Amino acid sequence: MTVAIDSSEAAVPSGEDAGDTTVAEPTPVADVPEARQSDAGEETADSAAPSASENFWQPGAAEAEAEADNADEEEDEEDEDDDASGEVPESITRDAQEFGVYARTGGWTFALKVARSVRPGGQPAGETPKVSARKFAELAGCSADRVMRFYKAWDKAADDGVVPQFEALAPGEDVELPDADVWLSYYVSRSSAGSVRGQAITEAAEAEGIRPTKALEVAENPTALRAAILADPGTAEAARKALMDRLGEDPVLRSGLARDIVRTDDMKKAVAEESKTGDRLEYVRKIVEEGQVKTPAGQKIEAPRQLREEAERHLSLIDELDEDEEAGEWAREAYDSVRTLVAQAVESDPELRVQERRAKFYSSLQKATKAFEELTFDDVQEIDDIYEDDMVLRLEELQKAISVCITALQTVQQKD
Repeated sequence: MTVAIDSSEAAVPSGEDAGDTTVAEPTPVADVPEARQSDAGEETADSAAPSASENFWQPGAAEAEAEADNADEEEDEEDEDDDASGEVPESITRDAQEFGVYARTGGWTFALKVARSVRPGGQPAGETPKVSARKFAELAGCSADRVMRFYKAWDKAADDGVVPQFEALAPGEDVELPDADVWLSYYVSRSSAGSVRGQAITEAAEAEGIRPTKALEVAENPTALRAAILADPGTAEAARKALMDRLGEDPVLRSGLARDIVRTDDMKKAVAEESKTGDRLEYVRKIVEEGQVKTPAGQKIEAPRQLREEAERHLSLIDELDEDEEAGEWAREAYDSVRTLVAQAVESDPELRVQERRAKFYSSLQKATKAFEELTFDDVQEIDDIYEDDMVLRLEELQKAISVCITALQTVQQKD
């Protein structure tokens, strides 16, 4: 049996490269499959060549495979090197430990440093090794206001029994600290929170269930609030609701808003339209709630059952509208439908029809009387300045119309 010979020996690096352990070893000869033999017991060269070449060492493929293996193992080797050394610089250990403490306790870590180092207000310097907030800030390289914010947060927490009082702490002393999420309940990151305005904002924010810092940040940057209102419909809607809630207790804001509306044509039209919608809804609502309806002539009559049911149907549809849906079209449809039924009810009742016409006549007569009473020349020194022929003609026509009405009424009177 003829065995394939490994002819890749020349490809093995020598010299300096011979020590490179990343180069794959040649395929052992023993691993090469036996070549096929012919029927006569002799090996055919054509059949043996492919079998041998498939198992020969390929320099390019082996190096690529080795590089891939090395790339996958690099990170593990780095971790193993760190573990094998067993030596971590003290500065790194200290940083990691301080990071862990802050991760668990948050701002309490720094508040403790202030609480145990800064003496309470009013305490003489000679009675304690602690320093003033100003001195502590100078040593820390920050402002005294920042130090006092941490001081006040600790003070509030101490009053609630969450942390020890200042007097119980000594410089350098460590105590068990609350969790980090409790910190935001006591710390206010903005000095404006201490003012009367800031306290009002803080109280309002707490009533709304949000962090005071967010509300204070918005209050300190009105330009940012304006930009958000202009750009975002949701923010604009929230601002509108807030203004409406404030109008009742802020007459200055109410007057200013009214002036802005009056001076803006689009707003005046919108207000007039909304007012008309409100009147129509009120008309329909009273029919449902009171069971009475006002006729076109101003009479109040009992609303028929069909009319009440129709009014209630329309009103229920309007009440189901979402807050952001316009009710104008619905109110107009309800009003027109109800008014039609009212007119039909009046016309179907002869007695009611007579009462309605009488009421309408009196209403028109009262309006005409009031209008004519306003036609006076008491304030005019010279009638010649305002005189026009058309005035006389129209008064004469009015006089004739009045005479006709008087004659008609007198005829009825004579019959009675």
